[in-house]
Amino acid sequence: MERVRIVFSGSGGQGVITAAIILAEAAVLYEGLEATQSQSYGPEARGGATRSDVIIAGKTIRFPKVIQPNILVCLTQEAYNKFYSIIRPGGLLLTDSRYVNIERKVDARQYQLPMYETVMEKIGKPIVFNIFMLGTLMGLTDMVRPESIMKVLKNRIPSRFLEMNEQALNLGMELGKENK
Repeated sequence: MERVRIVFSGSGGQGVITAAIILAEAAVLYEGLEATQSQSYGPEARGGATRSDVIIAGKTIRFPKVIQPNILVCLTQEAYNKFYSIIRPGGLLLTDSRYVNIERKVDARQYQLPMYETVMEKIGKPIVFNIFMLGTLMGLTDMVRPESIMKVLKNRIPSRFLEMNEQALNLGMELGKENK
C-alpha cells in the first residue's frame, strides 16, 4: 500500500479523534499495515478545534505528523478555514455540507456531503456522526475493509451500541460509493 496521510478535523465532541484511532487500529490489527495516529486539541475541551493525524503505510513510518495530507476531512467551518490550504495537490477533501461552506478552490477532489443530515434523518442520534463519516471515507477510498472497522468497534464500544454504529458505517459507505 502506498502511504496515505490523513487529517481529520472538527470540533471537540464530534468524535474525530475516536474515528482516527479506530481507522489506525483497523489498519494495524486487521489489515497488516503500519499506522500512526496523533492528535491536538484547541484550548476548550468540547467545541474547540480538534485535529487528528493518521498515516497508513505498507512500510515503516518514520515521522508521525502529517504536513501535507492526501486526505483532509473537515467537519466544521473553523477546521476548514484553518486546514484547507495544507492539502496535497490532487488530494481528497471531504466536508460536511451542513457545517462547512466551501469558500476557496483547492487542488483536490472535493466532496461536500450531507453527512450530519443523513445521520439525523436515518438514525436520529448524532453520537454516530463520526462512524458515518468514517464509512463515507471508506466508500470514497477503499482504504481499509469495513469488516476491519467493525472488528475494532466490537472491541471498543458497548454491545448495545454496535448495531447503531454498524448502521452508521454502512450508510456512510453507501453515501461515499454513490459520490465516488
